[in-house]
Amino acid sequence: MTPTAEHSEEESARQRLRERRALAHRKAERVLSRAGFQATLRDRLAALQEAAPEVHDLDEPADVYGDGVVEALERRVAGLLGTEAAAFFPTGTMAQQVALRCWAGRTGDPTVALQALSHPEVWERGAFGAVSGLRTVRVTREPRLPTAEEIRAFDEPFGALMLELPLRDAGFVLPSWEELTEVVEAARERDAVVHFDGARLWETTHHFGRTLREIADLADSVYVSFYKSLDGFGGAALAGPKTLVEEAKAWRHRYGGTVFQQFPTALSALVGLERELPRLPEYVTHARVVAAALREGFAGTEVPWARVHPGIPHTHQFQVWLPYEADVAGEAAAAQAEETGTMLFAGAWDRGGPGLSFTEVTVREAGLSWTAGDVRTAVADFAARVAGAARAAREPGAL
Repeated sequence: MTPTAEHSEEESARQRLRERRALAHRKAERVLSRAGFQATLRDRLAALQEAAPEVHDLDEPADVYGDGVVEALERRVAGLLGTEAAAFFPTGTMAQQVALRCWAGRTGDPTVALQALSHPEVWERGAFGAVSGLRTVRVTREPRLPTAEEIRAFDEPFGALMLELPLRDAGFVLPSWEELTEVVEAARERDAVVHFDGARLWETTHHFGRTLREIADLADSVYVSFYKSLDGFGGAALAGPKTLVEEAKAWRHRYGGTVFQQFPTALSALVGLERELPRLPEYVTHARVVAAALREGFAGTEVPWARVHPGIPHTHQFQVWLPYEADVAGEAAAAQAEETGTMLFAGAWDRGGPGLSFTEVTVREAGLSWTAGDVRTAVADFAARVAGAARAAREPGAL
């Protein structure tokens, strides 16, 4: 078999596993998280129709190019974050490019300092430079947010410091409140503005022990997402000083982000702010129960080792690492759901190195009914399956 054909066969096998996992999750009776985007169109529309009257007057005219319900959402976000204004964007990718482009014009420096695992560096195909004329420099490659010492000692000037809170690709990690304030102060000493990539900022209040307003007040501008934690249809907002937001709206138009009508997305965001936002601290608290039970459960199995990262989750999401190939762990997770109706690991398993894989665990409303004992029982079953899948993968003819 040629390398190309072998790669094609491996990719086909992974696609089949992805489809199995998605189907198993839909059919599973017990999961730790059941996000809205995984539901059918009918279910999503029905849920919005049921909840929307609680958050907005549906007898108002539909929005046109950002007025009406979109403006209501912008006011709600600004109020929650304590900023002068906020602007709705169809995507966070666009919102952050616009924010940092605006700051670059004001500071005269297009350089953005960030962490090497930040979302724009890993997932956005170099959009900052390719689309917005920005230049990024990586303050640290360590799997954490940069420290104040690293900011002060960095050997290049920069006009803006972008901090992703939490840093998803490092395990949804956050600094302490004291560390965060020191990093912001260090950036200010260099006359740099501070922008928070707060796609998941909503769930950081429990870890920091601060309100959303107190957290947002540290930064010059903040981006937040409406679907990652709030279960909205999509969309994002940029919040900050009124003059910045007004300039951002002009660039939003130039980038093609002033969409004719966005009322379904805006309504779903308002529903998320009303229903999901107040529950996020509860999810974070229970994620710590689940994480501890996972660690205890794996310790009593034949799995050589397992790591929950961070050991005490900073948000309602965290990573689990195992000494198996990703396809092996994924097969075990899918088989467990198919055969027992319980899906312990619903997310994809990604390769973390030779013989290593990791997955992301999210705890939402569906996971609140799981006791520590429930988790340990599910771990024992999964561990037996993953060990068996690993043995099968080593047999001749296995993928």
